Amino acid sequence: MTPKPRDGNQKSAVSKSDAVYRTLKRAILDQALAAGTKLPEDSIGERLGVSRTIVRQALARLNGEGLIELRPHKGACVSQPSLEDGRNIFAVRRALETLVVDSLIGKLTAQQIKQLEAHVEAEDKARLDNPSISIQLAGEFHVLLAELTENGILSRYVTELVSRSSMVLSLYGRPHSSDCAVSEHRELIAALARNDREKASELMDHHIEAITTRALLKTNSEKDFPDLLAAYAKEEGL
Repeated sequence: MTPKPRDGNQKSAVSKSDAVYRTLKRAILDQALAAGTKLPEDSIGERLGVSRTIVRQALARLNGEGLIELRPHKGACVSQPSLEDGRNIFAVRRALETLVVDSLIGKLTAQQIKQLEAHVEAEDKARLDNPSISIQLAGEFHVLLAELTENGILSRYVTELVSRSSMVLSLYGRPHSSDCAVSEHRELIAALARNDREKASELMDHHIEAITTRALLKTNSEKDFPDLLAAYAKEEGL
């Protein structure tokens, strides 16, 4: 008799992998895990109460987004992009996100416009309640725009570039201006809703340029690895 598939166990493993991925990603972008920090699978698994296999899956996703480096025979560590890397990342992101806007003109439904507006409302609410979440939502706004193009390749590359640029800003950025992000996102949605291709492209170009010019070198603080993930893990239910 063929055993039934353990759908519940599989879903649980996927859910835990997602939670570990989000925990590590937030810790990296908040610089709780500084650039260059080693990420041993066993220590992370023990701290978060999950298997090394689940940790490995999360690390693979982070590696795909450029937030960590997987080095043969040396394990994983948090990425250390240079300022030059940052300039290159934002240059490519600027070009791709202009393509995103161009692809969306005349194609967004009323429901999709409402979806974008609801996302920005969440950004605005988080601006006062949780600045860290506000920054995360600001990046996810750009990912949502790319997903709405229904171009899987474009969406994948924009998602990676948003993660990489968030990493650069966490290392070299001036304090995030959530007021600017919210107002600029609202202006962009309005231009998209009007099918104003020229204005929408201009707004996106200006927006990415404004993010790029926030680059500013700042120092990183050293923290104790064993207890770094506790707050993030708790929020993810680990």
